[in-house]
Amino acid sequence: MKLRIANGRIINPASQMDSHHDIFISDGKIIAIADELADFVADQTIDASGQIVCPGLIDLCARLREPGQEHTATIDSETRAAVKGGITSLCIPPDTAPVIDTPAVIELIEDRAKKAGRAMVYTIGALTQNLQGDLLSEMLALKKAGCIGISNGMRPIKNTLILRRAMEYAATLDLTLFINASDPWLQAQGCIHEGTVSTRLGLGGIPEAAETIAIARDLLLIEKTGVSAHFHNISTGKGVDLIRDAQRKGLPVTADVSPHHLHLSEHDIGNYDSLSHVLPPLRSTRDREQLQQGLRDGVISAISSNHQPLDNDAKLGPFAETIPGISGLETLLPLTMKLVDDEELTLMQAIASLTCQPADILGIDAGHLKVGSAADLCIFDPNSHYECKPNAFISAGKNSPFAGWLFQNQVSHTIFNGKIVFRQE
Repeated sequence: MKLRIANGRIINPASQMDSHHDIFISDGKIIAIADELADFVADQTIDASGQIVCPGLIDLCARLREPGQEHTATIDSETRAAVKGGITSLCIPPDTAPVIDTPAVIELIEDRAKKAGRAMVYTIGALTQNLQGDLLSEMLALKKAGCIGISNGMRPIKNTLILRRAMEYAATLDLTLFINASDPWLQAQGCIHEGTVSTRLGLGGIPEAAETIAIARDLLLIEKTGVSAHFHNISTGKGVDLIRDAQRKGLPVTADVSPHHLHLSEHDIGNYDSLSHVLPPLRSTRDREQLQQGLRDGVISAISSNHQPLDNDAKLGPFAETIPGISGLETLLPLTMKLVDDEELTLMQAIASLTCQPADILGIDAGHLKVGSAADLCIFDPNSHYECKPNAFISAGKNSPFAGWLFQNQVSHTIFNGKIVFRQE
């Protein structure tokens, strides 16, 4: 199929391009970015007048619930939601059922993603067998099977010696370690940020030290072992400061943040709103401001959805007994672009945090627009206005605290490997 995207404003942070040109696509590849191309006869032309054309978005952390929890969501349902949000590449953490600690599970996921055919699904392998923190996984086999990194998911490794050995093994294989930093003893049974709101509501608090102590420990081991590491879903300002200092020292560390930590705080929990129950918890307004500053400074280089689709009944009951998580694929772009509208980020910074910068973290050939590359694109209308209605999400998870928010920047088309996989009707 030959496709022409005409009259759009092309934003390509990888090359700092911000200009009006047409994009010509053939056989799944971009063959030209120009005003005209001789002898090119398009099978289909998309008129992108007044719209922004950028690389397909890359989400570093999205739980698709398959394999193991297909009653909640599937790769098919969640990749449909992803492309509605302009996302063409997703990373699955290892805490599926069974855990991603064997090549067979990787092959299963890749097979089902290929059958869906809408987005590239990357797997992050388990750092330890069954994520139990005792025995190291067969990282070499996982890498050969296609894993782009390793992680222990949301389960912390309590034994520091095992963590050190795991880092050393990953470093020898040139595998990036993805970390969800939390001290399990300080987190304990907490479910909300430790502060005035947790005191008022009478809920168990999670102190910021649960994150910062874990980050400090991990950074010292990263310095010792030389492993490349990426911190998922940073939530505290002090955590940003620790990572900033490590980067200044030259340590190979990066970080991402979720949109809900950039827009919400502990005060949005109100009177036990379980839709705002997440891990790590929503922090103080000061932490939120420092996270935004970390993005502007480049300490945090990516925004990831931390997508966790849940059944409706998962958010019913007393706050502390509900399951934490937000369905975030379809709100990733509008929430990121809201930071531009609020003058917290430039347009180039916002799109870079969703495209070329997460691609650099993963070490994949994506997140850019250039001749010869795969034609993965997102086209969205910055002048559109619509209300967030979680019940209308394509995702099987309707659990979102953003119901009723007024958004702009609605995706009109998503293109994956030169094929239109989403069109806004």
